Amino acid sequence: MNRHHSDISLSEVHQSVDTTQTNKPKWRRILSFFGPAYLVSVGYMDPGNWATDLAGGSQFGCSLLWVLLMSNLMALLLQSLSARLGIVRHKDLAQANRETYPRGVNFILYLLAEIAIAATDLAEVLGMAIGLQLLTGMPLMYGVLITVLDTFLLMLLQRFGMRKLEAFVIGLIFIIGMSFLVQIIIASPNPGEMASGFVPRLQNDAALYIAIGIIGATVMPHNLYLHSALVQTRKFKNTEEGIRKALKYNFWDSAIALNMAFLVNAAILILAATIFFKTGRTDVAEIRQAYELLPSHLGSDFASKLFAIALIAAGQSSTVTGTLAGQIIMEGYLKLRINPLVRRLLTRLIAIVPAILVIGLYGEDEVDQLLIFSQVVLSMQLGFAIIPLIHFVSDRQTMGAFTIRPLTKFFAWVITAVLIYLNGRMVADAITGYFATTSSWSWKLLIILASGGILTLLGYTILYPFRKKRLFPSFSPVHPEPAPLDLSQGSGPHKTIAIAVDFGKNDSALITQALKQGNLQTKFVLIHVVESVAARFNNREIKDQESKTDKAYLDGYARQIRQKGYKVVWELGYGIASREIPKIVNSQQASLLVMGAHGHKGLKDFIYGSTINNVRHRLKIPILIIGSKI
Repeated sequence: MNRHHSDISLSEVHQSVDTTQTNKPKWRRILSFFGPAYLVSVGYMDPGNWATDLAGGSQFGCSLLWVLLMSNLMALLLQSLSARLGIVRHKDLAQANRETYPRGVNFILYLLAEIAIAATDLAEVLGMAIGLQLLTGMPLMYGVLITVLDTFLLMLLQRFGMRKLEAFVIGLIFIIGMSFLVQIIIASPNPGEMASGFVPRLQNDAALYIAIGIIGATVMPHNLYLHSALVQTRKFKNTEEGIRKALKYNFWDSAIALNMAFLVNAAILILAATIFFKTGRTDVAEIRQAYELLPSHLGSDFASKLFAIALIAAGQSSTVTGTLAGQIIMEGYLKLRINPLVRRLLTRLIAIVPAILVIGLYGEDEVDQLLIFSQVVLSMQLGFAIIPLIHFVSDRQTMGAFTIRPLTKFFAWVITAVLIYLNGRMVADAITGYFATTSSWSWKLLIILASGGILTLLGYTILYPFRKKRLFPSFSPVHPEPAPLDLSQGSGPHKTIAIAVDFGKNDSALITQALKQGNLQTKFVLIHVVESVAARFNNREIKDQESKTDKAYLDGYARQIRQKGYKVVWELGYGIASREIPKIVNSQQASLLVMGAHGHKGLKDFIYGSTINNVRHRLKIPILIIGSKI
């Protein structure tokens, strides 16, 4: 089945990195696959993981290193399954869910995914704000407000393409890694103690609780959505051999990137074990507390400054990927595309508001509890991402020869069961603790009902795909299939007329008005621009199923126009419509552009984007705007 190009995840960068160029050395073609997993890996070293690593190291030394390693192996398997879904089916996890589950269930899954992203962004906001406070001494409230500015950083990075974005995030990972490497060298941990930490053991219930926290905070739900979309930024041969190569190299990408994340988490735990556990400070479990104690134990303010810099870099790198995940989820579940800046601001404001309220009402001392709360919220969402993912990659009907093997499926379900149990236990402990401190029966009843609803939905997501397969296919997340055109002839003077179409109900009237401005000697140029998340980075090399559907729609229009005796060609653009349309118009040397008005203005222009105003500033030819009610 052909898919509309705007149905792809991150379509502005979809297959924008070409891995098929035979004129490049083999090692460069292999390296071109590397990158997506590094964007994903930052979620495994974000500020939300630091507290559990610090607590584990300060209370139990290096003895919980094996837990970090085990959680890393779990993450590697799940992320490789996510990459497999994107590579084989050319769909991200949100789009696959939309095709599988009923509309009402999908809407709930969407809300849960948005809550997970908001919780993730909350951890990044707090981490960056704490890092800024530690480095500069500014009040935490100011640090939280400053994090709004990084909303515009992603907008800037998107203009330079996917590889530049990946390079930026890898640079931040390098800063984090080097910062902890210097601190580890200064701390000089005992190699024998580090080695012994990989022997599985749990001293007591407190160690078990921290182990649950480490594992529960490892796999982020949004990373599974993100990875399944990011792997589609690689263009590879859509043959069995080409797909197998893509799967192999993406697994290497995941293994290297996630092991880097493991080393960062291990460094935090080892640092805490060396400078706190061995000196009897087993009470250190907060980021600011660790920062304040570092100079006295390492004898240098430099090491503590590096700690703060690494914290800022971790928050900044994670927030970039959280934005991309939010766009993927909104487009995949809701068929809703809004201005990326609005999407970013929305995500950030949802995270900032609770942070400001807690700091303003209860003071800075409660921020660490808010950080823990964000991890509990994430824990509740994880099952709703993992369970559908395993169903999808186990389905021979859609995956064909690339269905996962029975042994892989077994380990995937075991890991899922372990993660759901551990996360469920973490959430249950949090609820029990809350019940012990409150006497409000209304809140208790609400929590009980919400917990029951979540358990019911969890059971539904597990059992529903086992029924007879029923897909809800969607050609496009934005446009319905175009209706036949109702055309009449014209006799205008123009030699070349460009027509910007969007496959909507207004296209018939739009093209009719355009034909009236020309004649049978006029060349008409149909233009459509893919505006989804990935197209905004770059790309004219897309050869996926969705772009074929886009081209089929344009070709269908062209065929109907030719039947009336007109000359017509078409071009498909990728990225921001207000930039792509003028480029195509100028390249075709058109003397008139005809385009439709969506009928919204003011706030809606900001939310959905205003194309007409931006296009007219980039062109020096007449523009005929056809209203939606013509």
